[in-house]
Amino acid sequence: MKNSILNIAAVIVLVFSANFVQANTVKTEKTSIEIADASQLQSVYDAYFTVKDALIKSDAKLTSAKATDLLTAINAIKMDKLKSTEHTVWMKVVKKLTADAKSISSSTDIKKQRETFKSLSKNTYDLIKVSKSDVAVYKQYCPMADADWLSKEKAVKNPYYGSSMLTCGNVVETIK
Repeated sequence: MKNSILNIAAVIVLVFSANFVQANTVKTEKTSIEIADASQLQSVYDAYFTVKDALIKSDAKLTSAKATDLLTAINAIKMDKLKSTEHTVWMKVVKKLTADAKSISSSTDIKKQRETFKSLSKNTYDLIKVSKSDVAVYKQYCPMADADWLSKEKAVKNPYYGSSMLTCGNVVETIK
C-alpha cells in the first residue's frame, strides 16, 4: 500500500515537472519569435534612415545605392511573421514602399529622389506607428517642402534641402 502511494506521488510529481518544462519551452520559443518579428521591420526602418542620411548629404548616387538596400530589406519581410496590426498596415503600404524605393534607386536626380522620399516617408510613418522602433523616432516637418520625414535624432537635419537649409523644420511627433 505504501509503495502504491509512493508510486502515485512520484508519477504526479513527474507529470507536473514535465508540464512546467514544456510551458517554459513554449514561452522561450514565443519570445524568440517576437524578437525576430520586431527586428524584421527594424531592418526596413534602418534602411529608410540611411536613404534619409544620403539625401541630407545631397548625394544622388549614395541615395540610389541606399534605396537599393531598402528595397532588399522590404523584399526580405516575411508577412506571416508580422503581428496582425503590422500585417494590416504592411499590406496597405508594401506596394507603395516598393515603388518608392525602386524609383529612388533608379534615379540619379536628387530633386526626383527627394520628391519620391515624401511618399516613402509617409508610408514608413504609417508602418512605424503600429510596430514601434527599437528607439525613439522623431517625425519632423519642413514647411518649405511641405513634407514630413522620420529621424532617430531629435536635431533637425533636413533631407529635402540638404546643406542649403539643413536645420529647416521642427519635430512634430515623438514615436516610442
